[in-house]
Amino acid sequence: MNSKKKIVFLSGTRADFGKIKSLIQILEDHSSFEPYIFATGMHLLEKYGKTVIEIEKCKFSNIYSFSNHTSEKTMDLTLAKTIEGFSKYVKDINPDLIIIHGDRVEALAGAIVGALNNILVAHIEGGEVSGTIDDLIRHSVSKLSHIHYVSNESAKQRIIQLGELKTSVKVIGSPDVDIMFSSNLPTLNEVKRYYEIPFDEFAVVMFHPVTTEVENVETYAEVFVEALLEDDKNYVVIYPNNDLGSEYIFNAYKKLKGNKRFRIFPSIRFEYFLTLLKNSKFIIGNSSAGIREAPYYGIGTINIGNRQENRAMHSQIINVDYQKDAILTAMKSDFLNIKKDKHSFGIGNAASLFINSLLNIDLWAISKQKKFVDIKK
Repeated sequence: MNSKKKIVFLSGTRADFGKIKSLIQILEDHSSFEPYIFATGMHLLEKYGKTVIEIEKCKFSNIYSFSNHTSEKTMDLTLAKTIEGFSKYVKDINPDLIIIHGDRVEALAGAIVGALNNILVAHIEGGEVSGTIDDLIRHSVSKLSHIHYVSNESAKQRIIQLGELKTSVKVIGSPDVDIMFSSNLPTLNEVKRYYEIPFDEFAVVMFHPVTTEVENVETYAEVFVEALLEDDKNYVVIYPNNDLGSEYIFNAYKKLKGNKRFRIFPSIRFEYFLTLLKNSKFIIGNSSAGIREAPYYGIGTINIGNRQENRAMHSQIINVDYQKDAILTAMKSDFLNIKKDKHSFGIGNAASLFINSLLNIDLWAISKQKKFVDIKK
């Protein structure tokens, strides 16, 4: 390559930034690429800890902040505002490639802007299945993308089922696994000191609204908090994402404040979160962290409800409904001697596989005019 390729990463949440951080870093350190970060969504909200500050602490060269917040907390208006802001940004930057992750409306906005402006789009961790509105967004993003960096062979086959070219699908594993087994993670004592966590033993709580069941989220949250209060363990509680229904969870969490068994945080830096998870008794709620990251560390998961119902489940994940008795029974489970899962989502070399694909000249010859590939019977 004679000149640096401009690569724009779009990030809307603390979670997706943790997923793409290793990919940004490897490009930042390479002479052939110039990475840019478009930070939006939860990153700009004070309520969630304004996590754009965590991006800035990484000392990446090109960071741009855009608030996509609207007075109406609906995903369609957030999508519209993100499209408007990102469209103006890419016209200024004129990137060679847009990289988006997962299943948030910000990712959908990035894919739409790239597809409609004749810019190559790469989707990280498409081909997954979960539940709720996430599946619809994720598969839509895949159809709007030209290149697919997936976490495993199952995801690759689903992308191919969507009519995508086999040559456009690259299995690299989940990029956060690179960070999970990094030698640079902080120690537990460092994390506890930084976040003023006094517990010797604790579990992690991450509970998000289910957007397709928003009419029930208030009840779900109240029952969950009742179960937490009836239990006797210590908990590190991390705020939900900003999807429709999150206010019900915030209101329910008010009952935990002032209780010495709970430490509640808007957000926790990704590396620090991994250290907490790695040293926790278990994780409870409905976060993908309980399905993806926890099994790699051999940490037990209590998965509540159907937000993750279609994801690949580790055999020792306990799935329960929203009934308090079921949740309390699961909390009494013995999570000792859980077998670690080390292969479902890669072995920690996603960034290397990613940059190797970008250094292949054939990737840049992928046509922006997409074709639908029929599966031969």
